[in-house]
Amino acid sequence: MDNNYFVDSGKLSGEALEKKHRLESDPSSRSDHMEYMPDMERIDSDIMEKVLSQMKSFDYDKYTPADVHKALSHEHCTVEDFKALLSPAAAPFLEKMAERARLETQKHFGNTVYLFTPLYIANYCENYCVYCGFNCYNDIRRMKLSHEQIEHEMKVIADSGMEEILILTGESRSKSSVEYIGEACKLARKYFRMVGVEIYPLNTDEYRYLHECGVDYVTVFQETYDSDRYEQLHLMGHKRVFPYRFEAQERALMGGMRGIACSALLGLSDFRKDALASALHVYYLQRKYPQAEISLSCPRLRPIINNDTIDPLDVHEKQLCQVLCAYRIFLPFCGITVSSRESESFRNGIVKIAATKISAGVSTGIGDHESKYTGKETSAEEGDEQFEINDSRSFRQMYDDMSGEGLQPVLNDYLYV
Repeated sequence: MDNNYFVDSGKLSGEALEKKHRLESDPSSRSDHMEYMPDMERIDSDIMEKVLSQMKSFDYDKYTPADVHKALSHEHCTVEDFKALLSPAAAPFLEKMAERARLETQKHFGNTVYLFTPLYIANYCENYCVYCGFNCYNDIRRMKLSHEQIEHEMKVIADSGMEEILILTGESRSKSSVEYIGEACKLARKYFRMVGVEIYPLNTDEYRYLHECGVDYVTVFQETYDSDRYEQLHLMGHKRVFPYRFEAQERALMGGMRGIACSALLGLSDFRKDALASALHVYYLQRKYPQAEISLSCPRLRPIINNDTIDPLDVHEKQLCQVLCAYRIFLPFCGITVSSRESESFRNGIVKIAATKISAGVSTGIGDHESKYTGKETSAEEGDEQFEINDSRSFRQMYDDMSGEGLQPVLNDYLYV
């Protein structure tokens, strides 16, 4: 994509504005969202077919309180049980679900909660995703950190005590190449024990390269598993290709990554079906790659710059809690991450029930950790945020709060030999 489509000077070019309007108004102007682009690797996998088949046939209104009661009585939760726990019929059972989820969490994770922080190193993006603050047509301050700036940000974060970092970029190969990301990961290895990436999907050999640069795990949000809704929300760019994004986690595992994380952005489509598909994605990957550490994230939509009307449609805290409890009961060994999109009170509560990992000291902007961590004004340039966070606690405050809740904060549990 030509760089003049990036909105970083205040206004779209005439050509870009015309293309934006055409993409929004004329579906025939968009590429086929199920068709791979020439540079995209295809793999031999039936997981997508299994997940989408189950999701499309999921009629959650057919489940009854008796089905939910039976699901909670089983020692091992089946796929059918999980569907009942996601259904509206399970809402009155939320307290019982929470207690069952709490017991499963304690059995497999004790009272530990893992802490990490994200580091955004660039916010350029070549995709037009209508709900995302980084989308290429949104008028925000764009920035890409130099290697010197990246290292400075990492040092500020490491000095706070953090040992795990998640490196993120906007989805632009032209601005944030695989090599650029790889060099950032090599720098991260100097300061952190655990390094993850949340970037645009890659081919297997590229994931192998990043693993050699020090990356432990890869997070990819499918956003929504409803391919028709996906097509309506992702109007341009590599991200538009639904199957290539779906298979990213499997390619990462094929490339040697130790762990992967799956997620839907709840609120983009029917959250019950997206929750089912997210968990089944993990379920089938666990069976195919039993050696892998596989986890779930569960973010809801948050407001973005220039569009504060975005809301997590029908996904309120009770519904989110139901999803998280169902995840834990169905996938007792799976890590579950709850992001700073959620409130302090919700995160304090859910880590005692189902979640095992939370972010701390979060910024979704570019180059602003020093000002946010130290409170000092700096002359450094900063790039705008991807979305508004809800829980802005520092690492130290989060650590103390988790300890005060009777939990054991864990910064790293992996030894390299």
